[in-house]
Amino acid sequence: MTPNEQIQYENALKRVKRVKGFYTHLIVYIVINIMIIIVNLQSLDKGESYFQLKNFFTAFFWGIGLLSHFLSVFGPDLFLGKNWEERKIKELMEQEKNSNKWQ
Repeated sequence: MTPNEQIQYENALKRVKRVKGFYTHLIVYIVINIMIIIVNLQSLDKGESYFQLKNFFTAFFWGIGLLSHFLSVFGPDLFLGKNWEERKIKELMEQEKNSNKWQ
């Protein structure tokens, strides 16, 4: 394996671990919130509505954390496109190369 291929492999491995970490976080979020819903439903008094603010605090605030985790894993590709950083580096290097031609 060439050094370039090794670097690409290591980058891909890091990316896969980050994606796997997000999906693990998502599964835990879903399972725990289902358990919280079940506990909250069992503790309701007769005629009491489930739709109370206190029953959604965990899902809401943990959901904000999950959203930030999602954006940290998938955000750069969503907003800047794939390989944006690499393209930008090449562009800046080309500009530097062209600006030094006249000196």
